[in-house]
Amino acid sequence: MKITLEAVLPAEIERRSMELIEQELATQKIVLQPELAPVIKRAIHTSADFDYARNLVFSPGVVQKGRAAIQNGACIVTDTQMTKAGINKKLLAHFGGEVFCFMADEDVAQAAQAQGSTRAAVSMDKSLTLNRPLIFAIGNAPTALVRLYELICEEKLKPELVIGVPVGFVNVVESKELLLQTQVPHIVARGRKGGSNIAAAIVNALLYGIDK
Repeated sequence: MKITLEAVLPAEIERRSMELIEQELATQKIVLQPELAPVIKRAIHTSADFDYARNLVFSPGVVQKGRAAIQNGACIVTDTQMTKAGINKKLLAHFGGEVFCFMADEDVAQAAQAQGSTRAAVSMDKSLTLNRPLIFAIGNAPTALVRLYELICEEKLKPELVIGVPVGFVNVVESKELLLQTQVPHIVARGRKGGSNIAAAIVNALLYGIDK
């Protein structure tokens, strides 16, 4: 079998990929809202999964709110080092923000063991010490999302935005549905799908859409 590869220069790969995504969306007769399209297409680009055109749920005005928060120096708290690695930290720093992941911190591990909890949940508690505007990007641990829900309900935490896209089977769907009940600005991948790469992709889509 002869395989023919398309000749694409490295600098053009992303542009060409986005063109192909737009063509496939048109073939599937999926029309995206202009404000939401960059986020959805970035998630598809990262995963090659067109289900994100249907399962991403956005609270009203969330893209504009998320970008405004970043421009005002909001920091990102995530539940995995993979998400932290995938976020464009240089561009975030341009607006005064940083990315935090507390999962490997010794005090978090000790507290989780003492409480019979998870490091992901305790990491959300540690975020309370930051005293800065926060965006949460949760791509792995539903327990992080559940703890965020509790802290929000207890009025101990008021995030600028929560990106709730943990992936898996146990308590994943339920944790996302809890977040959808709150009034906090949110972007949620409804159902089982998600992941650290999707969390990072959503953050980057917000970053790349800000006029420099």
